[in-house]
Amino acid sequence: MKILIYILLALAFGLIIYNFTFINLSDPMGGESAAALIGVLASSCVILLMVILLMSRAIAKKTGK
Repeated sequence: MKILIYILLALAFGLIIYNFTFINLSDPMGGESAAALIGVLASSCVILLMVILLMSRAIAKKTGK
C-alpha cells in the first residue's frame, strides 16, 4: 500500500508540472488555461489526501492500532 501511495504522489506531482505548462499567465481563466488550472487543483488535492493518509497510517502504527 505504501508503494502505491508514493506512486500516486509522483504521478500527481508530474501532472501538476504538466498542467502548469498549459497555463497562460496573461489569461489564466480562458480556454485551455482553465482546464489546466482545474488539473493543477485536482492534483494538489490528491497530494494533500495522500500525505494525510501517510500521516494517519504512521500515527496508527505508533499507537498500535
